[in-house]
Amino acid sequence: MLEQIVVSAEQMRQIEERVFAAGMPVPALMEKAAGLCANRIKTLYPLSKLLKVGILVGPGHNGGDALVVARELKLAGYQVMVCRLIAKLKELTANHAAYAKSLGIPFHEEIEPLQDCELIVDGLFGFGLTRSLSGKIAEAVNKLNSWWQPVVSIDIPSGIHTDTGEVLGTAVRATHTLCLGLWKRAFFQDQALAYIGKAECLDWGIPSHAVRAIIPEPVPIRQMSEATARQCLPLPRPVVTHKYKQGHLLVIAGSNRYAGGVILTALGARGSGVGMLSVAVPESLKPILVNHLPEALIIGCPETEEGAIAQLPPLAADFSNFDVIACGPGLTLEAKPVLEKVLTAECPLVLDADGLNILARLDTIPTLSQRSAPTVLTPHLGEFKRLFPEIENPNGDRITAAQTAAQQSRAIILFKGSRTVIAHPDGSVWLIPASTPALARGGTGDILTGLIGGLMGQKVGSQETLTETVATAAWWHARAALLAARERTELGVDAFTLSQYLVSSLDLI
Repeated sequence: MLEQIVVSAEQMRQIEERVFAAGMPVPALMEKAAGLCANRIKTLYPLSKLLKVGILVGPGHNGGDALVVARELKLAGYQVMVCRLIAKLKELTANHAAYAKSLGIPFHEEIEPLQDCELIVDGLFGFGLTRSLSGKIAEAVNKLNSWWQPVVSIDIPSGIHTDTGEVLGTAVRATHTLCLGLWKRAFFQDQALAYIGKAECLDWGIPSHAVRAIIPEPVPIRQMSEATARQCLPLPRPVVTHKYKQGHLLVIAGSNRYAGGVILTALGARGSGVGMLSVAVPESLKPILVNHLPEALIIGCPETEEGAIAQLPPLAADFSNFDVIACGPGLTLEAKPVLEKVLTAECPLVLDADGLNILARLDTIPTLSQRSAPTVLTPHLGEFKRLFPEIENPNGDRITAAQTAAQQSRAIILFKGSRTVIAHPDGSVWLIPASTPALARGGTGDILTGLIGGLMGQKVGSQETLTETVATAAWWHARAALLAARERTELGVDAFTLSQYLVSSLDLI
Protein backbone atom coordinates (compact mmCIF):
# COMPACT_ATOMS: atom_id res chain seq x y z
CA MET A 1 0.00 0.00 0.00
CA LEU A 2 3.05 2.31 -0.10
CA GLU A 3 1.94 3.55 -3.51
CA GLN A 4 -1.07 5.22 -1.87
CA ILE A 5 0.94 7.20 0.66
CA VAL A 6 1.55 10.91 0.03
CA VAL A 7 4.35 12.55 2.01
CA SER A 8 5.68 15.99 2.82
CA ALA A 9 9.26 17.00 2.14
CA GLU A 10 10.14 16.62 5.83
CA GLN A 11 8.59 13.15 6.01
CA MET A 12 10.52 12.06 2.92
CA ARG A 13 13.73 13.41 4.40
CA GLN A 14 13.16 11.49 7.64
CA ILE A 15 12.38 8.27 5.76
CA GLU A 16 15.57 8.56 3.72
CA GLU A 17 17.56 9.24 6.89
CA ARG A 18 16.27 5.99 8.38
CA VAL A 19 17.27 4.12 5.23
CA PHE A 20 20.77 5.59 5.39
CA ALA A 21 21.04 4.93 9.14
CA ALA A 22 20.18 1.29 8.49
CA GLY A 23 23.25 0.96 6.29
CA MET A 24 22.17 1.92 2.77
CA PRO A 25 25.08 3.98 1.34
CA VAL A 26 24.02 7.29 -0.16
CA PRO A 27 25.96 6.56 -3.39
CA ALA A 28 24.20 3.20 -3.73
CA LEU A 29 20.78 4.79 -3.39
CA MET A 30 21.69 7.46 -5.92
CA GLU A 31 22.79 4.79 -8.38
CA LYS A 32 19.56 2.86 -7.88
CA ALA A 33 17.14 5.79 -8.13
CA ALA A 34 18.95 7.48 -11.00
CA GLY A 35 19.32 4.17 -12.80
CA LEU A 36 15.55 3.77 -12.70
CA CYS A 37 15.21 7.27 -14.16
CA ALA A 38 17.67 6.53 -16.95
CA ASN A 39 15.89 3.32 -17.88
CA ARG A 40 12.53 5.09 -17.91
CA ILE A 41 13.88 7.90 -20.07
CA LYS A 42 15.27 5.36 -22.53
CA THR A 43 11.82 3.77 -22.72
CA LEU A 44 9.99 7.08 -23.12
CA TYR A 45 12.50 8.53 -25.60
CA PRO A 46 14.34 5.66 -27.34
CA LEU A 47 17.37 6.19 -29.54
CA SER A 48 15.22 5.44 -32.55
CA LYS A 49 13.28 8.65 -31.81
CA LEU A 50 15.97 11.08 -30.66
CA LEU A 51 19.71 11.29 -30.10
CA LYS A 52 20.76 14.53 -28.40
CA VAL A 53 20.01 14.95 -24.68
CA GLY A 54 20.79 17.94 -22.51
CA ILE A 55 21.15 17.52 -18.74
CA LEU A 56 20.58 20.40 -16.30
CA VAL A 57 22.63 19.75 -13.17
CA GLY A 58 22.15 21.36 -9.78
CA PRO A 59 24.56 21.41 -6.83
CA GLY A 60 22.90 18.78 -4.66
CA HIS A 61 21.94 15.14 -4.89
CA ASN A 62 19.27 15.88 -7.50
CA GLY A 63 22.17 17.06 -9.66
CA GLY A 64 23.98 13.83 -8.79
CA ASP A 65 20.98 11.84 -9.99
CA ALA A 66 21.04 13.83 -13.22
CA LEU A 67 24.73 13.09 -13.74
CA VAL A 68 24.15 9.36 -13.27
CA VAL A 69 21.41 9.64 -15.90
CA ALA A 70 23.84 11.52 -18.17
CA ARG A 71 26.42 8.74 -17.77
CA GLU A 72 23.93 5.94 -18.44
CA LEU A 73 22.48 7.68 -21.50
CA LYS A 74 26.00 8.31 -22.83
CA LEU A 75 26.89 4.63 -22.41
CA ALA A 76 23.64 3.68 -24.16
CA GLY A 77 24.64 5.66 -27.25
CA TYR A 78 22.93 9.02 -26.77
CA GLN A 79 24.79 12.25 -27.46
CA VAL A 80 24.77 13.95 -24.07
CA MET A 81 25.82 17.39 -22.88
CA VAL A 82 25.58 18.90 -19.40
CA CYS A 83 24.75 22.39 -18.23
CA ARG A 84 26.08 23.14 -14.74
CA LEU A 85 24.73 26.55 -13.70
CA ILE A 86 26.29 26.45 -10.21
CA ALA A 87 30.04 25.85 -9.94
CA LYS A 88 30.17 24.44 -6.41
CA LEU A 89 28.78 20.91 -6.11
CA LYS A 90 28.29 18.53 -3.19
CA GLU A 91 31.08 15.97 -2.95
CA LEU A 92 29.14 13.02 -4.36
CA THR A 93 27.71 15.12 -7.17
CA ALA A 94 31.18 16.47 -7.95
CA ASN A 95 32.53 12.90 -8.18
CA HIS A 96 29.85 11.99 -10.72
CA ALA A 97 30.64 15.17 -12.65
CA ALA A 98 34.32 14.23 -12.82
CA TYR A 99 33.54 10.76 -14.13
CA ALA A 100 31.05 12.12 -16.66
CA LYS A 101 33.77 14.44 -18.00
CA SER A 102 36.14 11.46 -18.27
CA LEU A 103 33.62 9.81 -20.59
CA GLY A 104 33.82 12.79 -22.92
CA ILE A 105 30.52 14.40 -21.94
CA PRO A 106 30.85 18.14 -22.61
CA PHE A 107 30.01 20.55 -19.77
CA HIS A 108 28.70 24.10 -20.16
CA GLU A 109 28.09 26.88 -17.68
CA GLU A 110 25.27 28.42 -19.74
CA ILE A 111 22.03 26.83 -20.89
CA GLU A 112 22.14 28.07 -24.48
CA PRO A 113 24.16 25.12 -25.90
CA LEU A 114 21.36 22.77 -24.78
CA GLN A 115 18.93 24.47 -27.17
CA ASP A 116 20.08 22.12 -29.95
CA CYS A 117 19.20 19.03 -27.89
CA GLU A 118 16.06 17.02 -28.58
CA LEU A 119 15.33 16.29 -24.91
CA ILE A 120 16.18 18.08 -21.66
CA VAL A 121 16.53 16.34 -18.28
CA ASP A 122 15.92 18.65 -15.33
CA GLY A 123 18.13 17.82 -12.35
CA LEU A 124 18.54 21.28 -10.84
CA PHE A 125 16.71 20.86 -7.53
CA GLY A 126 14.83 18.01 -5.91
CA PHE A 127 12.30 17.82 -3.09
CA GLY A 128 12.62 20.21 -0.17
CA LEU A 129 13.35 23.42 -2.09
CA THR A 130 11.90 26.42 -0.24
CA ARG A 131 13.75 29.43 -1.65
CA SER A 132 12.75 31.18 -4.85
CA LEU A 133 14.78 30.70 -7.99
CA SER A 134 16.50 33.91 -8.98
CA GLY A 135 19.34 35.39 -11.00
CA LYS A 136 21.13 33.19 -13.49
CA ILE A 137 19.14 30.08 -12.55
CA ALA A 138 15.76 31.78 -12.98
CA GLU A 139 16.85 33.20 -16.34
CA ALA A 140 17.93 29.74 -17.50
CA VAL A 141 14.65 28.16 -16.41
CA ASN A 142 12.65 30.84 -18.22
CA LYS A 143 14.68 30.26 -21.38
CA LEU A 144 14.13 26.52 -21.09
CA ASN A 145 10.38 27.06 -20.78
CA SER A 146 10.38 29.02 -24.04
CA TRP A 147 11.97 26.15 -25.98
CA TRP A 148 10.17 23.39 -27.86
CA GLN A 149 11.90 20.30 -26.45
CA PRO A 150 10.21 17.81 -24.09
CA VAL A 151 11.54 18.05 -20.52
CA VAL A 152 11.83 15.23 -17.99
CA SER A 153 12.17 16.39 -14.38
CA ILE A 154 13.79 14.12 -11.80
CA ASP A 155 11.64 13.77 -8.66
CA ILE A 156 9.91 17.17 -8.98
CA PRO A 157 10.18 20.10 -11.42
CA SER A 158 12.82 22.52 -10.21
CA GLY A 159 11.20 25.55 -8.60
CA ILE A 160 8.09 23.79 -7.30
CA HIS A 161 7.51 23.69 -3.54
CA THR A 162 7.26 20.04 -2.56
CA ASP A 163 4.35 20.46 -0.15
CA THR A 164 2.23 23.32 -1.47
CA GLY A 165 2.98 23.11 -5.19
CA GLU A 166 3.79 26.81 -5.15
CA VAL A 167 5.95 28.18 -7.96
CA LEU A 168 9.02 29.58 -6.23
CA GLY A 169 9.69 32.57 -8.45
CA THR A 170 9.75 30.45 -11.58
CA ALA A 171 9.77 26.73 -12.26
CA VAL A 172 10.57 24.22 -14.97
CA ARG A 173 7.55 23.23 -17.05
CA ALA A 174 8.12 19.51 -17.40
CA THR A 175 6.58 17.25 -20.00
CA HIS A 176 7.13 14.28 -17.69
CA THR A 177 8.10 14.04 -14.01
CA LEU A 178 9.65 10.95 -12.46
CA CYS A 179 8.77 11.11 -8.75
CA LEU A 180 11.23 9.06 -6.70
CA GLY A 181 10.26 6.71 -3.88
CA LEU A 182 6.95 8.06 -2.60
CA TRP A 183 4.42 10.51 -3.96
CA LYS A 184 4.90 14.09 -2.72
CA ARG A 185 2.08 16.49 -1.87
CA ALA A 186 2.83 18.82 -4.80
CA PHE A 187 1.63 16.20 -7.27
CA PHE A 188 -1.90 16.71 -5.87
CA GLN A 189 -1.87 20.50 -5.72
CA ASP A 190 -3.69 22.19 -8.59
CA GLN A 191 -1.19 25.05 -8.89
CA ALA A 192 1.65 22.61 -9.66
CA LEU A 193 -0.06 20.47 -12.30
CA ALA A 194 0.81 22.67 -15.26
CA TYR A 195 4.50 22.26 -14.38
CA ILE A 196 4.51 18.56 -13.54
CA GLY A 197 3.17 17.25 -16.84
CA LYS A 198 2.62 13.51 -16.90
CA ALA A 199 3.75 12.04 -13.60
CA GLU A 200 4.77 8.60 -12.44
CA CYS A 201 6.39 7.31 -9.27
CA LEU A 202 9.49 5.12 -9.47
CA ASP A 203 9.82 2.71 -6.56
CA TRP A 204 13.46 2.40 -5.53
CA GLY A 205 12.64 -0.10 -2.82
CA ILE A 206 11.88 1.84 0.34
CA PRO A 207 11.43 -0.70 3.18
CA SER A 208 7.91 -0.51 4.55
CA HIS A 209 9.18 -0.41 8.14
CA ALA A 210 11.13 2.77 7.37
CA VAL A 211 7.93 4.38 6.14
CA ARG A 212 5.83 3.11 9.04
CA ALA A 213 8.32 4.56 11.52
CA ILE A 214 7.58 8.06 10.15
CA ILE A 215 4.04 7.82 8.78
CA PRO A 216 1.46 6.90 11.46
CA GLU A 217 -1.38 4.45 11.02
CA PRO A 218 -3.92 5.08 9.71
CA VAL A 219 -2.02 6.92 6.98
CA PRO A 220 -3.01 10.60 7.24
CA ILE A 221 -2.76 11.53 3.55
CA ARG A 222 -3.24 8.99 0.80
CA GLN A 223 -4.64 8.71 -2.68
CA MET A 224 -7.66 6.67 -3.61
CA SER A 225 -6.73 3.50 -5.46
CA GLU A 226 -8.59 0.93 -7.50
CA ALA A 227 -8.23 -1.66 -4.74
CA THR A 228 -9.69 0.66 -2.11
CA ALA A 229 -12.53 1.69 -4.42
CA ARG A 230 -13.44 -1.96 -4.91
CA GLN A 231 -13.64 -2.44 -1.15
CA CYS A 232 -15.84 0.63 -0.70
CA LEU A 233 -18.37 -0.10 -3.43
CA PRO A 234 -21.55 -1.85 -2.22
CA LEU A 235 -20.77 -4.88 -4.36
CA PRO A 236 -21.66 -7.65 -4.46
CA ARG A 237 -25.09 -7.21 -2.97
CA PRO A 238 -26.48 -9.80 -0.58
CA VAL A 239 -28.51 -12.49 -2.30
CA VAL A 240 -31.49 -11.76 -0.05
CA THR A 241 -32.21 -8.04 0.15
CA HIS A 242 -34.74 -5.36 -0.85
CA LYS A 243 -34.73 -1.72 -1.90
CA TYR A 244 -34.83 -0.19 1.57
CA LYS A 245 -31.87 -2.30 2.65
CA GLN A 246 -29.92 -0.74 -0.23
CA GLY A 247 -30.34 2.79 1.05
CA HIS A 248 -33.03 5.46 0.86
CA LEU A 249 -31.78 8.83 -0.38
CA LEU A 250 -33.78 12.06 -0.30
CA VAL A 251 -32.70 14.70 -2.83
CA ILE A 252 -33.96 18.23 -2.13
CA ALA A 253 -33.13 20.47 -5.03
CA GLY A 254 -34.35 22.51 -7.97
CA SER A 255 -36.40 25.58 -8.75
CA ASN A 256 -38.21 26.94 -11.78
CA ARG A 257 -35.08 28.92 -12.58
CA TYR A 258 -32.75 25.93 -12.22
CA ALA A 259 -34.72 22.80 -13.04
CA GLY A 260 -31.73 20.97 -14.51
CA GLY A 261 -29.81 20.78 -11.25
CA VAL A 262 -32.29 18.49 -9.56
CA ILE A 263 -32.57 16.23 -12.61
CA LEU A 264 -28.80 15.80 -12.81
CA THR A 265 -28.45 15.21 -9.07
CA ALA A 266 -31.11 12.52 -9.28
CA LEU A 267 -29.40 10.94 -12.29
CA GLY A 268 -26.16 10.77 -10.30
CA ALA A 269 -28.06 9.10 -7.48
CA ARG A 270 -29.63 6.66 -9.92
CA GLY A 271 -26.17 5.75 -11.21
CA SER A 272 -25.02 4.95 -7.68
CA GLY A 273 -27.45 2.03 -7.48
CA VAL A 274 -29.18 3.36 -4.36
CA GLY A 275 -32.16 1.19 -3.46
CA MET A 276 -34.79 3.92 -3.10
CA LEU A 277 -34.66 7.48 -4.36
CA SER A 278 -37.05 10.23 -3.26
CA VAL A 279 -36.83 13.68 -4.81
CA ALA A 280 -38.41 16.82 -3.34
CA VAL A 281 -38.96 19.56 -5.92
CA PRO A 282 -41.24 22.56 -6.47
CA GLU A 283 -44.71 21.26 -7.38
CA SER A 284 -44.49 22.72 -10.88
CA LEU A 285 -41.42 20.57 -11.65
CA LYS A 286 -42.99 17.30 -10.61
CA PRO A 287 -44.18 16.26 -14.13
CA ILE A 288 -40.70 16.86 -15.55
CA LEU A 289 -39.03 14.73 -12.87
CA VAL A 290 -41.55 11.90 -13.25
CA ASN A 291 -40.75 11.84 -16.95
CA HIS A 292 -36.98 11.64 -16.35
CA LEU A 293 -37.03 9.34 -13.33
CA PRO A 294 -40.10 7.09 -13.37
CA GLU A 295 -38.57 4.81 -10.73
CA ALA A 296 -38.14 7.61 -8.16
CA LEU A 297 -40.69 8.93 -5.69
CA ILE A 298 -41.18 12.54 -6.74
CA ILE A 299 -42.49 14.76 -3.93
CA GLY A 300 -44.06 18.03 -5.03
CA CYS A 301 -43.47 20.92 -2.61
CA PRO A 302 -45.23 24.26 -2.11
CA GLU A 303 -43.26 26.94 -3.90
CA THR A 304 -42.58 30.64 -3.68
CA GLU A 305 -43.72 33.18 -6.26
CA GLU A 306 -40.28 32.87 -7.85
CA GLY A 307 -40.58 29.07 -8.13
CA ALA A 308 -38.33 27.94 -5.27
CA ILE A 309 -39.27 25.35 -2.66
CA ALA A 310 -41.14 27.22 0.09
CA GLN A 311 -41.40 24.35 2.55
CA LEU A 312 -41.21 20.59 2.76
CA PRO A 313 -44.47 18.62 2.89
CA PRO A 314 -44.84 15.92 5.58
CA LEU A 315 -43.66 13.13 3.26
CA ALA A 316 -40.29 14.86 2.81
CA ALA A 317 -40.10 16.57 6.20
CA ASP A 318 -40.08 13.30 8.16
CA PHE A 319 -36.32 12.80 7.88
CA SER A 320 -36.44 9.57 9.87
CA ASN A 321 -37.59 7.83 6.68
CA PHE A 322 -34.28 8.46 4.94
CA ASP A 323 -30.73 7.17 5.32
CA VAL A 324 -29.13 10.23 3.69
CA ILE A 325 -30.20 13.63 2.39
CA ALA A 326 -28.54 15.46 -0.51
CA CYS A 327 -29.55 19.10 -0.75
CA GLY A 328 -28.70 22.18 -2.74
CA PRO A 329 -28.37 22.09 -6.54
CA GLY A 330 -30.70 24.64 -8.11
CA LEU A 331 -32.45 25.59 -4.85
CA THR A 332 -31.73 29.35 -5.08
CA LEU A 333 -31.16 31.43 -1.97
CA GLU A 334 -34.92 31.76 -1.51
CA ALA A 335 -34.95 28.26 -0.07
CA LYS A 336 -33.16 29.35 3.12
CA PRO A 337 -36.02 28.15 5.41
CA VAL A 338 -35.84 24.73 3.74
CA LEU A 339 -32.13 24.37 4.43
CA GLU A 340 -32.60 25.50 8.01
CA LYS A 341 -35.08 22.66 8.39
CA VAL A 342 -32.78 20.16 6.67
CA LEU A 343 -29.91 21.03 9.01
CA THR A 344 -31.95 19.59 11.88
CA ALA A 345 -32.00 16.13 10.31
CA GLU A 346 -30.36 13.38 12.35
CA CYS A 347 -29.15 11.48 9.29
CA PRO A 348 -26.02 12.21 7.18
CA LEU A 349 -26.35 15.25 4.95
CA VAL A 350 -24.64 16.21 1.69
CA LEU A 351 -24.69 19.91 0.82
CA ASP A 352 -23.78 21.38 -2.56
CA ALA A 353 -24.33 24.51 -4.65
CA ASP A 354 -27.05 26.73 -3.14
CA GLY A 355 -27.08 24.51 -0.07
CA LEU A 356 -23.52 25.74 0.51
CA ASN A 357 -24.32 29.34 -0.37
CA ILE A 358 -27.19 29.43 2.12
CA LEU A 359 -25.02 27.76 4.75
CA ALA A 360 -22.39 30.48 4.25
CA ARG A 361 -25.05 33.13 4.89
CA LEU A 362 -26.10 31.33 8.05
CA ASP A 363 -22.43 31.36 9.22
CA THR A 364 -20.85 28.01 8.49
CA ILE A 365 -19.04 26.96 11.63
CA PRO A 366 -21.59 28.00 14.32
CA THR A 367 -24.40 26.50 12.25
CA LEU A 368 -22.71 23.14 11.71
CA SER A 369 -21.66 22.96 15.36
CA GLN A 370 -25.32 22.31 16.17
CA ARG A 371 -25.41 19.15 14.06
CA SER A 372 -24.62 15.76 15.56
CA ALA A 373 -24.97 13.68 12.38
CA PRO A 374 -22.24 13.68 9.72
CA THR A 375 -22.25 16.48 7.15
CA VAL A 376 -20.49 16.47 3.79
CA LEU A 377 -19.72 19.79 2.07
CA THR A 378 -18.71 19.72 -1.61
CA PRO A 379 -17.46 23.21 -2.50
CA HIS A 380 -15.60 24.41 -5.53
CA LEU A 381 -13.16 27.27 -4.93
CA GLY A 382 -15.70 30.11 -4.96
CA GLU A 383 -18.03 28.28 -2.59
CA PHE A 384 -15.11 27.36 -0.33
CA LYS A 385 -14.16 31.03 0.01
CA ARG A 386 -17.72 31.95 0.97
CA LEU A 387 -17.96 29.12 3.49
CA PHE A 388 -14.56 29.71 5.08
CA PRO A 389 -13.57 33.35 4.45
CA GLU A 390 -10.97 33.25 7.22
CA ILE A 391 -8.87 30.62 5.40
CA GLU A 392 -6.41 32.58 3.29
CA ASN A 393 -5.55 31.56 -0.27
CA PRO A 394 -7.31 28.17 -0.23
CA ASN A 395 -6.24 27.51 -3.80
CA GLY A 396 -2.61 27.66 -2.72
CA ASP A 397 -2.12 24.69 -0.42
CA ARG A 398 -5.47 23.04 -1.09
CA ILE A 399 -4.70 20.03 1.09
CA THR A 400 -4.07 22.14 4.17
CA ALA A 401 -7.06 24.36 3.36
CA ALA A 402 -9.40 21.36 3.23
CA GLN A 403 -7.93 19.94 6.45
CA THR A 404 -8.43 23.26 8.23
CA ALA A 405 -12.00 23.60 6.98
CA ALA A 406 -12.86 20.07 8.08
CA GLN A 407 -11.39 20.58 11.53
CA GLN A 408 -13.16 23.91 12.04
CA SER A 409 -16.56 22.78 10.75
CA ARG A 410 -16.46 19.15 11.96
CA ALA A 411 -17.70 18.27 8.46
CA ILE A 412 -16.24 16.08 5.72
CA ILE A 413 -14.93 18.51 3.09
CA LEU A 414 -14.79 17.51 -0.56
CA PHE A 415 -12.81 20.37 -2.12
CA LYS A 416 -13.35 20.13 -5.86
CA GLY A 417 -10.48 20.73 -8.23
CA SER A 418 -8.27 19.13 -10.83
CA ARG A 419 -7.07 17.00 -7.91
CA THR A 420 -10.04 16.76 -5.56
CA VAL A 421 -9.26 16.68 -1.83
CA ILE A 422 -11.50 14.92 0.71
CA ALA A 423 -10.69 15.86 4.31
CA HIS A 424 -12.02 14.42 7.57
CA PRO A 425 -12.25 16.48 10.79
CA ASP A 426 -9.47 14.36 12.34
CA GLY A 427 -7.04 15.70 9.70
CA SER A 428 -6.90 12.61 7.48
CA VAL A 429 -7.15 13.16 3.75
CA TRP A 430 -8.04 11.22 0.63
CA LEU A 431 -6.78 12.50 -2.74
CA ILE A 432 -8.18 11.72 -6.18
CA PRO A 433 -5.14 10.90 -8.34
CA ALA A 434 -6.54 11.54 -11.81
CA SER A 435 -9.29 13.51 -13.47
CA THR A 436 -9.99 15.33 -16.73
CA PRO A 437 -10.80 18.91 -17.76
CA ALA A 438 -13.84 17.40 -19.47
CA LEU A 439 -15.52 17.89 -16.06
CA ALA A 440 -15.27 21.68 -16.47
CA ARG A 441 -18.92 21.87 -17.55
CA GLY A 442 -22.08 22.96 -15.83
CA GLY A 443 -23.95 20.19 -14.04
CA THR A 444 -21.12 17.69 -13.60
CA GLY A 445 -20.91 18.64 -9.93
CA ASP A 446 -24.64 17.89 -9.54
CA ILE A 447 -23.98 14.37 -10.81
CA LEU A 448 -21.29 14.01 -8.13
CA THR A 449 -23.67 15.19 -5.39
CA GLY A 450 -26.21 12.52 -6.29
CA LEU A 451 -23.52 9.87 -6.61
CA ILE A 452 -22.13 10.71 -3.16
CA GLY A 453 -25.58 10.65 -1.57
CA GLY A 454 -26.49 7.37 -3.22
CA LEU A 455 -23.29 5.62 -2.19
CA MET A 456 -23.56 6.96 1.35
CA GLY A 457 -27.10 5.62 1.54
CA GLN A 458 -25.79 2.15 0.80
CA LYS A 459 -22.79 2.43 3.11
CA VAL A 460 -24.15 4.14 6.21
CA GLY A 461 -21.73 3.76 9.10
CA SER A 462 -19.18 5.74 11.07
CA GLN A 463 -17.98 9.13 9.83
CA GLU A 464 -14.62 7.54 9.00
CA THR A 465 -16.36 5.00 6.75
CA LEU A 466 -18.39 7.80 5.16
CA THR A 467 -15.22 9.72 4.34
CA GLU A 468 -13.88 6.73 2.45
CA THR A 469 -17.24 6.39 0.69
CA VAL A 470 -17.22 10.05 -0.33
CA ALA A 471 -13.73 9.61 -1.74
CA THR A 472 -14.85 6.51 -3.63
CA ALA A 473 -17.71 8.49 -5.18
CA ALA A 474 -15.32 11.23 -6.29
CA TRP A 475 -12.96 8.64 -7.75
CA TRP A 476 -15.80 6.88 -9.58
CA HIS A 477 -17.06 10.23 -10.92
CA ALA A 478 -13.57 11.06 -12.25
CA ARG A 479 -13.18 7.60 -13.80
CA ALA A 480 -16.53 7.92 -15.59
CA ALA A 481 -15.41 11.28 -16.99
CA LEU A 482 -12.06 9.83 -18.13
CA LEU A 483 -13.84 7.02 -19.97
CA ALA A 484 -16.34 9.42 -21.55
CA ALA A 485 -13.57 11.81 -22.61
CA ARG A 486 -11.61 8.96 -24.17
CA GLU A 487 -14.59 7.92 -26.26
CA ARG A 488 -16.14 11.34 -26.96
CA THR A 489 -13.21 13.78 -26.48
CA GLU A 490 -13.06 16.33 -23.67
CA LEU A 491 -15.59 18.49 -25.52
CA GLY A 492 -18.21 15.76 -25.64
CA VAL A 493 -18.76 15.13 -21.93
CA ASP A 494 -21.83 17.07 -20.86
CA ALA A 495 -23.37 16.27 -17.48
CA PHE A 496 -26.11 14.05 -18.88
CA THR A 497 -23.55 12.06 -20.90
CA LEU A 498 -21.44 11.72 -17.76
CA SER A 499 -24.37 10.17 -15.91
CA GLN A 500 -24.66 7.53 -18.63
CA TYR A 501 -21.01 6.53 -18.17
CA LEU A 502 -21.22 5.90 -14.45
CA VAL A 503 -22.25 2.27 -14.81
CA SER A 504 -20.06 1.48 -17.82
CA SER A 505 -17.05 2.93 -16.01
CA LEU A 506 -17.39 0.18 -13.40
CA ASP A 507 -15.42 -1.93 -15.85
CA LEU A 508 -12.48 0.29 -14.89
CA ILE A 509 -12.91 -0.28 -11.16
